[in-house]
Amino acid sequence: MTVKTLADLLAEGVEGRGVLVRSDLNVPLDDQGQITDPGRIIASVPTLSALAEAGAKVVVTAHLGRPKGVPDPKLSLAPVAAALGEKLGRHVQLAGDVVGTDALARAEGLTDGDVLLLENIRFDPRETSKDDAERLALAKALAALVEGADGSPGAFVSDGFGVVHRKQASVYDVATLLPHYAGTLVDAEVKVLEQLTSSTERPYAVVLGGSKVSDKLAVIENLATKADSLIIGGGMCFTFLASQGVSVGTSLLQEEMIDTCKRLLDTYADVIHLPVDIVVADKFAADAEPETVASDRIPDGKMGLDIGPESVKRFTALLSNAKTVFWNGPMGVFEFPAFAAGTKGVAEAIIGATEKGAFSVVGGGDSAAAVRQLGLAEDGFSHISTGGGASLEYLEGKTLPGIEVLES
Repeated sequence: MTVKTLADLLAEGVEGRGVLVRSDLNVPLDDQGQITDPGRIIASVPTLSALAEAGAKVVVTAHLGRPKGVPDPKLSLAPVAAALGEKLGRHVQLAGDVVGTDALARAEGLTDGDVLLLENIRFDPRETSKDDAERLALAKALAALVEGADGSPGAFVSDGFGVVHRKQASVYDVATLLPHYAGTLVDAEVKVLEQLTSSTERPYAVVLGGSKVSDKLAVIENLATKADSLIIGGGMCFTFLASQGVSVGTSLLQEEMIDTCKRLLDTYADVIHLPVDIVVADKFAADAEPETVASDRIPDGKMGLDIGPESVKRFTALLSNAKTVFWNGPMGVFEFPAFAAGTKGVAEAIIGATEKGAFSVVGGGDSAAAVRQLGLAEDGFSHISTGGGASLEYLEGKTLPGIEVLES
């Protein structure tokens, strides 16, 4: 990626200059509105801290959840502003709107080193509009917040890797209006993904989980031609098992994908590996009674909620000699302790490979959350991505609009 980076911007000098930063602060909240995993906030700190310490007037834009273009108090960035201030060690103002009178007044009042967080960008329907003119109008309002008193343009730093696969106002359009730079996080993420796609050391193992085959189909088809082993667990393994004529009980099943899974298994029989045993239960609940059965012996009326111990052993053997590992998606319902062993076992196998020198990447989303929730050491992996969807689209070979615009 040949783009200017945060280091280039800092070298140019930012003291007294307005800098708009698109961060990814889309953290999970519990029913009380408390942040349950601050990983993305922590990942945003290096870029924001460097700018503030260099004397920039920092305006941060981010989203939380899917408010569908209207303000929703439950999705206010208020808890995020408080947590971000704590991690930065400085006060973070929260504007009461996105680009309205409060945001404008606060932006005009910023002094060197101040940090202002705008309210949830997705409260404005123009952020995700398919209409280019609507998105551009919002982007112009965002750019105006960092304009100098003399009319000089501010700068834009793209640091929300989790959204670079979206052509949205705060990700794409604003970069067409301002001098633009890749933040620390985006720069690091793209370098890691380039390593996964161009200079991959073999054996290369890919571990894919999650619920739906359809969500991962393109990445399966792309990586099956590149990887030495492609391990499949999670809810989507049942559609693959069903394609072999196996009964999967009441497990998650995408019937419309059965023929596709059969074709993939026929084409990549020596690459794709499925679980040999499954932990089943009669209901989807934390207190459900777990029972381990062979993957071709799932009883009627039972659903698979995790891969079994024999599968973990086999997958561990495949991972033990890998030199490169990419993991995206849990092996089971790790949120329920009785069904977390598969995800934990595979994660520990990846850590073991990393300790032996493998380059390992956790592809964000639920996988990153599982690492933290299961108490695994984050430094046991070479890299934990903040953007699951963006990582997958990059590995599918797709062009990411938020990256492409930085190259212009």
